[in-house]
Amino acid sequence: MASPVARENSRRAAVKKALDRHKVYVTAQSFSGGTYCARVLVDGEAYWVDEFRLDQLRQGLTPAELELTPAADD
Repeated sequence: MASPVARENSRRAAVKKALDRHKVYVTAQSFSGGTYCARVLVDGEAYWVDEFRLDQLRQGLTPAELELTPAADD
């Protein structure tokens, strides 16, 4: 049986791992003609995504899993 300290350390490590998976930063947004588009930064790479893909990224999927291509430099 694990001690309370070991259990707490294990929980904290699991939370830290989940939070560090990848961070999604929205750097630009546009809404035109009923279409939402966001430029996001994930692990140092920029991507243009729609609302559905943004939700998927926030749920933990990677750009590679979503087959996203990096945004061209502006």
